[in-house]
Parts: sequence; C-alpha cells; structure tokens
Amino acid sequence: MDHTRRRVVVGTATAAAATTLGLPPSGARAERKEEADADFDVHVELHAVQEEVALRPGAPTRVWRYRGKVLSGDASTLEASDATYLGPIIRVRRGQRVRIDLVNELPEPTIVHWHGLHVPDTMDGHPRFAIAPGQRYVYEFTVLNRAGSYWFHPHPHGRTGAQVYFGLTGLFLVSDDEEAALGLPSGRYDIPLVLQDRNFDDNNQFIYLGSGLTDSASTNSLDRPPMMGGGMMGGGSMMRGGMGSMMARMMGVLGDDILVNGRSEASLSVERRLYRLRVLNGSNTRTYKLAWHDRSPLIVIGTDGGLLAAPVRRDYVMLAPAERVDLWVDFARWPAGSELSLQSLAFEGGMNMGGMMTGRGSLPDGAPFQVLALHVEGGPRGSQEAAPPARLSEVLSPDPRVAANFDRPKIFELTMGMMAWGINGQSFEMLEASPYETVKLGTHELWEFRNDAASGMMGMAMPHSMHVHGVQFRVVERSVSGRFVRDDESAKAGFVDEGWKDTVLVMPGERVRILVRFADYPGLFLYHCHMLEHEDGGMMRNYRVRA
Repeated sequence: MDHTRRRVVVGTATAAAATTLGLPPSGARAERKEEADADFDVHVELHAVQEEVALRPGAPTRVWRYRGKVLSGDASTLEASDATYLGPIIRVRRGQRVRIDLVNELPEPTIVHWHGLHVPDTMDGHPRFAIAPGQRYVYEFTVLNRAGSYWFHPHPHGRTGAQVYFGLTGLFLVSDDEEAALGLPSGRYDIPLVLQDRNFDDNNQFIYLGSGLTDSASTNSLDRPPMMGGGMMGGGSMMRGGMGSMMARMMGVLGDDILVNGRSEASLSVERRLYRLRVLNGSNTRTYKLAWHDRSPLIVIGTDGGLLAAPVRRDYVMLAPAERVDLWVDFARWPAGSELSLQSLAFEGGMNMGGMMTGRGSLPDGAPFQVLALHVEGGPRGSQEAAPPARLSEVLSPDPRVAANFDRPKIFELTMGMMAWGINGQSFEMLEASPYETVKLGTHELWEFRNDAASGMMGMAMPHSMHVHGVQFRVVERSVSGRFVRDDESAKAGFVDEGWKDTVLVMPGERVRILVRFADYPGLFLYHCHMLEHEDGGMMRNYRVRA
C-alpha cells in the first residue's frame, strides 16, 4: 500500500509478536529518514511536550501541548502561537503527500488521532499504536479529504480525556480548488474558534477529576487497565476528588471557565466586513447551543466534512463535542462601535448535575453563558448585509438504498451497566471487532445509534456525541423512541445534519441513522462517544473493514 509505506525496528519478542498481528510495535521508527523528504510535499515534526503558559493573571498554567516545526516543504504549513496551549494549526491542500513525526516528550504514552481524516488504519491514531515516553511514531498519508476544518488530538486508551483537558489539541485545515473558487473570506478574516471549558485552582492550574497535572500524570502504563470510568489517574485521585470526581469520571467533566482559543473571557475586535468563523467544540463533555446575542440568524456554510451544498440559516446551532461548523458572518450588519456576543443558550437534555458533575464548579451542561465578546470597529461598509454564495459545493443528497443492509440497519445501543459505559452492552477491546462490527470494503452500510436505553445511573439518560473514525458519513434520519425522552424542543431546531459529518449528537430518547461508505482502506478502526470520559469509560468499540 503506497499510502502506508514504512519500515520499523522490531527489537523485542513482544514487538515481534505484535508484528505478527499486523501491528507496529510501540515506538515504531522510520528507517528511511534520508529518503523521506523526497517522497512528501511536506514533512512536519510534532512534539508532545510539557510547558507553562500564562493564561490568566498570576501564576502560569502547567499544560501539555503540541510543538511543531516544518522539516521540509512550505513553511506556512504550520501556524503557532505562544499565547495559548493549543497546538499549531496545520494547513495543507487536498492531494498533498504528508509525513508527520510524532515525538513523545510526555511522562506517559500517547498517540495522535487525525480527527475526520480519511487515512489508513495505521495512520489513524488507534490506541493500540500509543508510544511510550521518548519514542517516535511516523505518519505518512495522502490528504484525500475535501476542504474543511479537521483537527487532531491524543487517543491513548483510558487517558484521552485527561490529555485533551491538559492541552493537547490542534487544528488541521484542508483547502482545495473548489473552495478557492468561491472567494470565501481568507487570511485574517478566516478565524478558527476552539471552544473548551476548564476548571482552575487558586494557583491557575487545571483541575481534572480532582487532580492537577503533576498529580495525575505519573507512572501510567499501556498495560494497566483503566479504573472505573477509564481514568487511570492513580490510586489516590478518586479519593482526593471525592464523590464529585467519581461522578465526573463516569458522566463527564464540565468546567466553569469557558475558553476560546485557550483564553478565558475571550474577546475579538472585528471590522465591518465579511468573516469566516470556523468553530470547533473541543470540550471534553459540554455541548453548546450557539446563538448571536440579538438572535440574528447564524449562516452555516460548512460542517465536519467541509462545505455544504448551500448555506443554511439557524436561529441557533447545537454543537456537541468534536463537531465543527463554519459560519459566514458579515459584521457590516451591525453599526461601528457595537458590542456583540456569541452565546450559548439554555437547553434541556444536557448533563445537569451541577457541581457534582464538574467535581468543582457550578456551570451545568445546558446552562446559558457568554462564549465570545466582539467589538465592531469602524469601517467604510454600508449596512447592507452581503449574502453567501447560493451554491457552495457539489454535495448530493444521501440515498439509503445504496446500503448493503438497506432493509436491516445495524443497531448500536448506547448503554451503561455495572457502572461502565458500553455499546450494545459491550466495552472496548483493544484488538477485537465482532462479526456484527465487520464491514466489507467498498460497500455502504446504514448504522443507527440509539440513545433510548437506561444509559446512566438510576436510569438517567444522557446525550452522546458519536464519532466514527476513518470516514465521513451522511445523517439520514432522526427519530424519537418515546423512551426516556426529555424535552428536546429547546435543541432540535439547532441540528445541522446537512453535508458530510464524522460526529453526530444523539440526544436522550433519540435514534440517529447514518449512511457510511467504507472505501480505500481495510483495517481496524474505532467508533465511540466523543464525550471523552464516556469514551475512556468504555463507550468505544472497534469496527473492522475487510477486503
């Protein structure tokens, strides 16, 4: 396979055994460094490091973050800032051959998942490939995705939530000729907005499940099974965090401080002209109900997998963890000097357990709050709002009849039992995929995520943000089962199911049917809830693509 050409060093019996399973050993290294740059359009070295960053007045915050450098190719591929913990923005073009070397300088194993990218299974960041401290993993792939706002984050089993929370997140932006022909706002008028929530202690340090960074990140092993809820935080962390930490470990971590691009109480000055806002929900658990302060409509031009066929207007947009929307905004609609805000409105159906849920704070899921303050500067534009292009991209309507299982969609119940998350009652197994979870290369299938089981403690239903690795899919249908239904009238008008998706929000009582095509790459891939504590706690499974 020319997309996965690589050689590895096998130095131990364990590594040799892994190789017989088709898996690279932990710490796989390329031996072709002297040839690599000639084979690729861009070669990047990405380091996962420990640093301190001044995020708020007072002491700097200890974080984990990605640092990168371009070894060959266009230097503008990477865009980094020292003002935040977020990793560099990686900008590439469709069709480029990319090599990225991940170097682990953390005190525990890690691996990077390229969220939303269509790549071979060995390049996708499955936790079976996690590398130990001091080791290197080499990614080599061709960018096949259409233009869009993708991202990258760690994916070690049982530690994804913690590693993302402590800072390991970056954007992966793809461009192509179709997008360029539209003349969308670009340069400083094309602004990524990464939304996250965090808890800080009195010394400006992140608090996750009752522990700080230095307390929780030590002596972790790839061989150690996760604790209840998948935390792997060390024997004393649950005791230190108390009941709130235990609940958050199972139900999800919520923070009191809303951060935009890694900054608290974020604000932005804008000109009276067109902008493209690329919004990523990078939070561990929190769902946002995004709206303008004056309830002006949001104009959505793109979702997870790139541009829509045509713009859609929403009074508000529901954005679950890992989902993205691209917004078209003409700030000329507001007078110079206006003070605006992007808000998250109140909604029902979130995880509303207050301080018990966060382990510390008081801002429950579904509560209203300000996300971003904006100041409109003066400018020559008039008050006439500019409309986006009526046609954005070639995106056909999904046809469920192409599915090999059109008459019998595969059902995936989102469940909890014995205080562990699961899918169809099963938790994560590192190397296993059942016959039911095996698909044929080159075919389409209909999958249905059902959130109508008693999926929490004492029968409590919760939302889930379902992500499928290695593909972009189409949402075919939403329905309500009538079981465990909460009032979703405050949420359902905000779903943007048009276009290509890799993550979809499934509210309590809902069933969401998707159409997936399994093209190009056989192998073992993940599907899971992207509420990261749910994933770490077992709501993750493999699916296998067979040639």
